[in-house]
Amino acid sequence: MGAVVIEIDAVGKTFRLHHDRPRSVKERLIRFGRTESEDFAALHDVSLDVHEGETVGLLGHNGSGKSTLLKCVAGTLRPTRGTIRTRGRLAALLELGAGFHPDLTGRENVYLNGSILGIPAREIDRVFDDIVEFSELGPFIDNQVKHYSSGMYARLGFAVAVNVDPEILLVDEVLAVGDESFQRKCIDRIRRFQSEGRSIMLVTHAPDIVRQICDRGAVLDRGELVALGTPGEAVRAYRETLAARGVQLAGDTGRDLTGAVRFTAVSVELPDPERPALLPGEPLVVRTRIRAERPVDDVVVAMELHDHDGYRLLGVNTDLLGVDLGRVDGNHEVVFRFGAVPLLDGEYAISLGIHTHDGGTEYDHRDQLERFSVMNPTRVQGRVHFDLTAEVRPG
Repeated sequence: MGAVVIEIDAVGKTFRLHHDRPRSVKERLIRFGRTESEDFAALHDVSLDVHEGETVGLLGHNGSGKSTLLKCVAGTLRPTRGTIRTRGRLAALLELGAGFHPDLTGRENVYLNGSILGIPAREIDRVFDDIVEFSELGPFIDNQVKHYSSGMYARLGFAVAVNVDPEILLVDEVLAVGDESFQRKCIDRIRRFQSEGRSIMLVTHAPDIVRQICDRGAVLDRGELVALGTPGEAVRAYRETLAARGVQLAGDTGRDLTGAVRFTAVSVELPDPERPALLPGEPLVVRTRIRAERPVDDVVVAMELHDHDGYRLLGVNTDLLGVDLGRVDGNHEVVFRFGAVPLLDGEYAISLGIHTHDGGTEYDHRDQLERFSVMNPTRVQGRVHFDLTAEVRPG
């Protein structure tokens, strides 16, 4: 692991919230010294290190403190207590349009934003065309940005941030803005940064983003760091914090907090238990045990398969496979059998869930806790194993 480039040590941030503020000078004089206010602690003793070449994703419910923490790292907010140290040139895209002046044109704002980041104008001259090309705003670059849409703001802000050669990139939710092709372009640029050994800290509500591009995930809840670990561990902790609040995760249709049906055991079985990895084309068994604390008539067990980048390779459930679990009461075993796994080298993760037939209620979820590896003994390249041969015949 590389050197520490972001060091967050016991950081706390408290805001003073004023209630019923005076609306006039007269009212301010009458109520002098009697304005009601209270302190709100947005962060509580958060400690976290980001290493050189590492990408860390911050997950958390609205109001959890993740954006406040990112702003403290960027220097736009000063922590109330604790210390933050950064090493290397830092570029931050903290919120939509941050650092933009609405009455200036896109061109003028590129130079303004660059100066805020500490980049001299001559260096902006050098990368200006790259910024415009990345943002895809060529026809609008000389328009005032107050006429830009939210997607255009995101394009321009991200284009500036990634083209000023930062060693540390801070990103707050920009990957949730803009169309699908622009989001894909942003992720591709982040991957290029990762291959160049740069460090990234990003805030997102999307667990899939953490799975796809992060080395570690950190979960904040009510200003406290409640989990720090692998992407799968962080996503699971994030789901648990939302479930404890009774909050629905975007993309989830619901959640039954009683745990009426839950997993009690899961195992991944290879054909040769003495060998730690699967060979391409070999069978695989995923064996689960579930328990219903009371009779439940509406139960479906689902499974997803992810590659090491977090992309979903397979999504299936007992309904799609034509298996009806009927009434579930007590302990049951549900087994998924792969006749032949068509994968090449890599580590793969399995997510499991239990939900109703319409997906309206989710009883239990295990996010990428089970894993297996595939070892390719041949020189064939790629991700997918095809059962093929080649032959030569005289013409």
